[in-house]
Formats: sequence, structure tokens, C-alpha cells
Amino acid sequence: MKKKIEIVIVGVLFTATLALLGYKLLRVWNLARWQQALIEQPSTATPEQLARRAEIVAELQPVTLSNCELTRMGGPNDGGYLMCKNLLPGIQTAYSYGIGWEDNWGCDVSAAHKVPVHQYDCFSPVALQCAGGVFQLNAECVGPKTETIDGRKFDTIANQMARNGDTGKKMVVKIDVEGAEWQSILATPDEVLAGIDQMPMELHGVDDPGVLEALRKLKTHFYLLSVHFNNWSCDGRLAPMKAWAYQVLFVNKRLGVVGPQPAGSATVESLLAPDAPKQPDCQFSAKR
Repeated sequence: MKKKIEIVIVGVLFTATLALLGYKLLRVWNLARWQQALIEQPSTATPEQLARRAEIVAELQPVTLSNCELTRMGGPNDGGYLMCKNLLPGIQTAYSYGIGWEDNWGCDVSAAHKVPVHQYDCFSPVALQCAGGVFQLNAECVGPKTETIDGRKFDTIANQMARNGDTGKKMVVKIDVEGAEWQSILATPDEVLAGIDQMPMELHGVDDPGVLEALRKLKTHFYLLSVHFNNWSCDGRLAPMKAWAYQVLFVNKRLGVVGPQPAGSATVESLLAPDAPKQPDCQFSAKR
């Protein structure tokens, strides 16, 4: 009797496992179908929006640097960013704006180059661990001015760096702050931006007038090396853009040398990966 009961229990568990697996696969399949349908939606932009988006696309034209050996830091999918690994030695500090529940980018940078990573996030300030690295968490967000909104503290990039005694230090900065990046960049003095070696970012939004203004400000100080759309946010209605979130790498013009990339070094295409591996992707074509 005991053996029969065990067989019945095993059978029930096996059936339940199959049902759960089938449910998950169905959800993934339905999500993929929904995202594919969204990609195929026609543009809903006004003529003014289309003109502005075309200007944004014109600004999002990456170049290659003859002195940049590309690598990927952070996660293999969502949370991973391209950087020039040979331009990292000698950095003295790092900033990670917007961390959520993970900061693999910050851990890679801190562990490899033995520098502290100043983390800023007032929405989900979670104390994370990093083997071989040092995190300094601040329950504060970045913004265009010093203020408190709904009990959350905001301050400027310049003020936060000054408070940490990092003004003028050799540094890298990662920014993923769900759309707050545009006004934060516009509020940042040129001399502060000029001091940042590399700035991987996830940018958000298409139709805000601040997008174009901030991109042009960044490109006075930086070369743009890569553009990769986050396929969680693909949307055909945003054409000629592909999605409302997109990852980029900016390298300071005082460091980068425009030209063919070093022979044998990894290409942008070989290092980029979809944020959601099982969902439809959307990227610029090779020629645009």
C-alpha cells in the first residue's frame, strides 16, 4: 500500500510539474506574440514627432575607435554594457546611477580596477554584495537640481561627485534612471562631463524635446560607439526609432581616436545581446 501511495504521489507531482512548465511556456509564447505584434504596429507620430525622431536617429550614428578594445561588463543580457577595456586602467572612482536589484556592471568595474562604486538609487536602494569589489550605496537619485520629491532625495551629478571628493578624478559613470537622464545631463556642467572617461547608459524616451538637446550636448564631449535597443521595449509606433529604451556607450573625445578598430578585437555586434533572450528583437539595420 505504501509503495502504491508513493507511486501516486510521484505521478501527481510529475503531472503538476508538466502543467506548470506548459503554463510558463504558454506565457512566454503569448508574450512573444504580443511583442511581435507591437513591433509590427504602424507609426502613430505627428509630422513634428517624425521630424524630431529623424534628428535623433541622425545623432545615434556610432563611430569606431582605433584605440578601443571592446568588452562587455555586467550581465550577459539585461544589465550588461559595452566598454573599452584598455581605456579603463587608472580610473580612481566609478558611479552607478540606477541599480534596482543588481549592479553587475559596478561589481565588474570595482573588482577589476579596485575602485569604489558610488551607487545612487532612491526608489530601490538595496545593499548589494560584490566579491572583490566595494559598493557605496546612496539612497538618493540623480536629477537636475537639489530637491525632495515624495520623501525621496534628488541631487545633481556635480553635487554628488563633489560631496564624495571625486571632482577632477579619473572616473567612469553608468546611468540607467528611467528617463531622468535627459534633464540630469542638461544640468551637468561641461567641465564635469569633460572629466568622465566612459559613460555607458540606458536611455529612455523618444519624443521629449530634451532627448535631442541632451544627445547633442553629450556628443560635444563624447564619441558614440554603440546603440542597442532594449527588446523589452520594442514598439513599431515609435518609428523610425525601434524602442523607447536603448543602451549606448560614450567615450570621451580626449581619449578616443576615430578610426578602424584594432585588428583582432571584439566587434560591437559580437558583444551585444538581447535584453530578453526569448523575445522578438528590434535593431537598426546595418545601413540606415
